[in-house]
Amino acid sequence: MHAELQLDNQVCFRLYTAARLITQAYTPMFNELGITYPQYLVLMVLWEKDNQPVNDIARRLLLETNTVTPLLQRMEKLGIVSRKKGEQDKRQQIVSLTQKGRELEEAAYAQIPSGMNEQLSACPLKLEDYEHLAQELDSIIETLKK
Repeated sequence: MHAELQLDNQVCFRLYTAARLITQAYTPMFNELGITYPQYLVLMVLWEKDNQPVNDIARRLLLETNTVTPLLQRMEKLGIVSRKKGEQDKRQQIVSLTQKGRELEEAAYAQIPSGMNEQLSACPLKLEDYEHLAQELDSIIETLKK
């Protein structure tokens, strides 16, 4: 057996597993809010800056527009966002938060950060460790997205 092919030697397996388990930890909080993890990501983009073209949202999330569009359609049916044609470019779809979408920000803020802190409280990492980890992951993302 090649050591490079052993599961325990794979960084990608650790990243995949951590991402899956973190998403799983978020799920009960998202269920309470009536949203999914991908919808939460879109909401975070719109909470930072409302009224964005679909292309900009997709770019920010490092996704293709054909992945984001069905997600936005479901969010529109839930009354979280609205979509309209761009004023300058009618081919462009502008996505905006509805009142319900704006209200979700406060509900998410009240539940999610404290909920995740509670979930991770048994982990020996300190805040600085998470900040360093985020920087390291950003380096990996920047390298691979080119």
